[in-house]
Amino acid sequence: MEWLIISGYGLSLLVITIFSLGQVNLAWHYMKANRKGEVDRPALKIFPHVTVQLPIYNEKYVVERLLEAIASFDYPKDKLEIQILDDSTDETVDIISKKVQELKRDGLDIQHIQRDIRVGFKAGALQYGLECSKGEFLAIFDADFLPEKDFLLATLPHFVSEHTGMVQTKWGHINQDYSVLTKMQAFGLNAHFTIEQKGRLAAGSFINFNGTGGVWRKSCIQDAGGWHHDTLTEDLDLSYRAQLKGWKFEYLEEVTSPAELPVVIPAIKSQQYRWNKGAAETARKNLGKIIRSGLNVPHKIRAALHLLNSSVFLFLLVSAILSIPMLYIKENNPALSLLFDLGSIFLVGFLAMSIFYWMSAKASNPHFTLRYYAGHFIMFLAFSMGLALHNSIAIIEGYLGIKTPFIRTPKFNITKKSDSWKGNQYLKSSVSLSTILEGLLTAYFIFGIFSGFKLEDYGLILFHGMLALGFGFIFLVSIKPIKHA
Repeated sequence: MEWLIISGYGLSLLVITIFSLGQVNLAWHYMKANRKGEVDRPALKIFPHVTVQLPIYNEKYVVERLLEAIASFDYPKDKLEIQILDDSTDETVDIISKKVQELKRDGLDIQHIQRDIRVGFKAGALQYGLECSKGEFLAIFDADFLPEKDFLLATLPHFVSEHTGMVQTKWGHINQDYSVLTKMQAFGLNAHFTIEQKGRLAAGSFINFNGTGGVWRKSCIQDAGGWHHDTLTEDLDLSYRAQLKGWKFEYLEEVTSPAELPVVIPAIKSQQYRWNKGAAETARKNLGKIIRSGLNVPHKIRAALHLLNSSVFLFLLVSAILSIPMLYIKENNPALSLLFDLGSIFLVGFLAMSIFYWMSAKASNPHFTLRYYAGHFIMFLAFSMGLALHNSIAIIEGYLGIKTPFIRTPKFNITKKSDSWKGNQYLKSSVSLSTILEGLLTAYFIFGIFSGFKLEDYGLILFHGMLALGFGFIFLVSIKPIKHA
């Protein structure tokens, strides 16, 4: 039994280290790309027909501001079609209907599209709209986005090559400073929208459409087989199918699409569940195709690390749980001290992640300081650790092929600190089994801290302290959401 625990613990740390080194590799490519500087792109001279697709489901708090933002696009009206792909079942339908009539009087080609049968959730809605769209290009925005007026003028010139199938922009955050929760989400997302996306692009490897804030060439979607709804991350799935077909993607770090971050933990958990389970489902569906493809080995490795990246939460959870028994195994087996000392090599993984997030924080924050980085990085690590159980459940379900419906992330129309989410009709108050387990894990890792002092083995006390803090925080805000922190 002891060797089983030692093996499981060592394997988990090894996997985490491998993924961490993969992130540093992306950071290196990102740094190289930034040294080259930005490539000038020509201004848009020919205006192709563009369809803007807005998949909507029960978004009464934010849908009107979205429509106003899209209606203000600086683009010829005779070349612009707006599709509101509305699967709503509440008063959102009436809000959209009234706004559409108003915008039509301004000369906009805007369609309020409602399907008879809501099959396939967001992917189904996008495919339905695709089949009746007029545009050569399709710009897609979720309900919580507020794109700038020049979005199309900034993105369409990047389709200069006929082989370019998709252009993705960076997500901005209109409520980043609302609370601790929004600050931690922004810190993590900024790493993806700087180092990961641009690093993969600079390395010549596959990147992904992020579900919103991007533009597709219609023929690319059609060539790749259209939108599929057999995973919860239809965007990642289509991205890989298209690039395996030979299509090239672009990422524009310099073009920002502002959006609202979820402000309460139930909304964050629903989003995290969908992203992590969907990534596992997409890996299950496409990883074999990547391995069998003609890509060179480095590109295959980066693609595999990309598709399997959510699995880090599972290995983090395993290593965390086994770390406490490891303290007692080490105490009772002095002869294995050298083996345990060799385990310190996995600090390389922590150092690698520190470098990765250092670079992303510096790239994303014009007022970057060491104090800002240290505080945010430590909080972010604890926050991520606290989500390990919730996300691991999603990952396991994804790999096992257990199907669950697409659960939307509730939107709130929160843009400043004085705004309140209380009274939002889309929030449901309940305490799940996973929340109870998060509370138990908090107590478990507090026991780990005491064990370290008891055994006079202080090497894991910081690790257990961050785990206790992370799980405790997630448990508390799941039981009683906070407005500000």
